[in-house]
Amino acid sequence: MQAAELIAEREKALSDRFALIDETSLFNQRKVLDAFREEMIALRHFAPSTGYGYGDEGRDALGRVYARAFGAERAIVSPALLSGTHALTVALFGLLKAGDAVLCITGTPYDTLRGVVWGEGNGSLKDYNIAFDFVELNADGKPDEPAVRAAFAQKPYKMVYIQRSRGYELRDAFTVAEIGKMCSFVRACGFAGDIFVDNCYGEFVEKQEPTEVGADVIVGSLIKNPGGGIAPTGGYIAGKEACILRIENRLTAPSVGGEVGSYAYGYQYYYQGLFLAPHTVAQALKGGLLIGACLDALGYENFPAADKMPADITRAVRFNTEEELTGFIQSVQECSPVDSFVRLEAWDMPGYDCKVIMAAGSFVQGASIELSADAPIRKPYTAYFQGGLTYEHCRIACEYILKRLLREAETA
Repeated sequence: MQAAELIAEREKALSDRFALIDETSLFNQRKVLDAFREEMIALRHFAPSTGYGYGDEGRDALGRVYARAFGAERAIVSPALLSGTHALTVALFGLLKAGDAVLCITGTPYDTLRGVVWGEGNGSLKDYNIAFDFVELNADGKPDEPAVRAAFAQKPYKMVYIQRSRGYELRDAFTVAEIGKMCSFVRACGFAGDIFVDNCYGEFVEKQEPTEVGADVIVGSLIKNPGGGIAPTGGYIAGKEACILRIENRLTAPSVGGEVGSYAYGYQYYYQGLFLAPHTVAQALKGGLLIGACLDALGYENFPAADKMPADITRAVRFNTEEELTGFIQSVQECSPVDSFVRLEAWDMPGYDCKVIMAAGSFVQGASIELSADAPIRKPYTAYFQGGLTYEHCRIACEYILKRLLREAETA
């Protein structure tokens, strides 16, 4: 079967799921629009500020819009948060103190966070005598409730940590309903501390966010879902007011908290990105479903399975050889709008324990709401791709990918 025929066939088969994604996008668009209207956002909120940023209306209103959209009491939205990992780090250090302990109930955390929690001599949580324990997921890729209950019996934890997305693990992302069940379970175990969710890649995929089902704090990056492909940098931290106030003191200083923080380039792109985010996320979800379904038809295993609705914008695909893996990544690069001519090489990327190859021909460097793909060079050979600002771009990329794989299959 030719690439064009396969794509047309898979699109027809996916029509019902595409309709569900459109319904969610409409719901979330209305939610975001209502947040803008309720906060009476005006042109003055886009204005830049300098120095201390006292009385910065744009900064403060942006936080309130995010809080409304995410069903939270308060939110920090700041270009000073340089990445998802940085936002997570600021939030963790804002909530924890020496002698505290964290229990991650969703297995080993993402690669770049491991140095944050277990690094030695680098200012990690471990260096500050803050323990970070984790419980492996069970055979079904879900939290091991008996093991979690046993962990609570061994140590008085101050925080439960949940990672929504898969990272480089071969598991499905957790749905908001599953996160809500986790929150209810740990509360039923008598846990009274903070429930903290790494929400990266999950925003606007469903009609609710984890803050609406029991999480105290959620954290994410603006160059992923909520920036809508427009925000040039930044991150957000949202949740219970008492938690966010403490984190504001870590972001700046305990004496000033959230009262300071300027941005000399203005906030238009942050507001505009959030407004576009529900639609942009829907485009990425449809694109990921199409590419995954086509690869599944060729015999490549998908995570999540090609017949399931995704719970975030990422998808993992397992390949047979390193050559197939790197060829897939190269195909994504070749149909990118930026640096399409670049020949990719695996490299020792900061925060990872092996070489990583990454396709990121994006307008914003490293923006994974834009169509991108990466893979650690290790067995099993698994590529992780995400994003796509438009479904049309994802469809074109799918053609590139299929033609390469079909051509290589013919010559094998």
